[in-house]
Amino acid sequence: MFLYLDYPSWIHPQIFPGVKFLGILRWYGLMYAFAFVTAYFVLKKCAKDGDLNTQTYKITDDDLFSFISTGIVFLLIGARVFSTLVYNQYDPSNPNSINYWTHPWLIFWPFDNGKFTGLAGMSYHGGFVGGLLGMIVWCKRHKQSFLKWSDAMVCAIPLGYTFGRIGNFLNGELYGRITTMPWGMTFPAAERFSAALPWVQEFAQKIGMDISSVKLVNLPRHPSQLYEAIFEGVVLWAIIWLARKHKKFDGMLGAIYAGGYGFARFIIEYFREPDADIGYRIAKDSSAPIYMNTSLLNFSTGQILCFLMVAFAIVYAVCCAYISKKHKRGQK
Repeated sequence: MFLYLDYPSWIHPQIFPGVKFLGILRWYGLMYAFAFVTAYFVLKKCAKDGDLNTQTYKITDDDLFSFISTGIVFLLIGARVFSTLVYNQYDPSNPNSINYWTHPWLIFWPFDNGKFTGLAGMSYHGGFVGGLLGMIVWCKRHKQSFLKWSDAMVCAIPLGYTFGRIGNFLNGELYGRITTMPWGMTFPAAERFSAALPWVQEFAQKIGMDISSVKLVNLPRHPSQLYEAIFEGVVLWAIIWLARKHKKFDGMLGAIYAGGYGFARFIIEYFREPDADIGYRIAKDSSAPIYMNTSLLNFSTGQILCFLMVAFAIVYAVCCAYISKKHKRGQK
């Protein structure tokens, strides 16, 4: 009995693999489009329910479109900049490696040796910072309450984020560490291990995998992209949506989103494999392998950034509650 799943062979990163001119269309890009469209309709629902209207201003569709468009532009800029400057590790021995700190003009260059590659590599945390700045800029320009608009926006973001992680799954990237769980999956691009290693043989025996005829073994991994889609996407959205009609102050939903995402992602990072060229930023054992979790004290880049998100959420909630309380006193 096999206690693991094979990654579906019919899934390809390209929507139309092998078709000339259409080969550049990838599932990940389509998922981004689904994410933005979903965010728009959820935000529109919030506006229709009166979450954004004030006594002196009624929200229009043009407002919603320009708000989301501004947020998207800043989000993409932040996501790309973070990905290249924080996550990218320059390797002088690799002729294809790029030092973006000394070649910043290549951050948004979508070609590699004359071949269109798109903007491969986006960072969620960079997108978070960029999107936050975009919302602040738009609200300041249109003289709207940032706290109200950001609360409405975070009602939409998790569902959109779900599509992004599904896109990662379809790309066969950002997979997790090796696992003996029955839903573990063998991802095609994952690191392979020598079948001669005793621990590999023991691992394979536990999951009923026959490795007698191979030299290198592709062991099953946690489908961490789907974990994130569920908990950082659907579950977090449900929590925020239920809290939407019961919020105590403007900014509360934004704090729930930042803290909830940071907490969920911090936990899931224990199942997700860190980037091979970065490894652990903080480690109890610097020689610990990244393909399995050997200690809860080994922290990835994502976990450090998620910890900062949770800290930000706490400070943000306290500040928003104070502002709300002060505003209510001023109205008396």
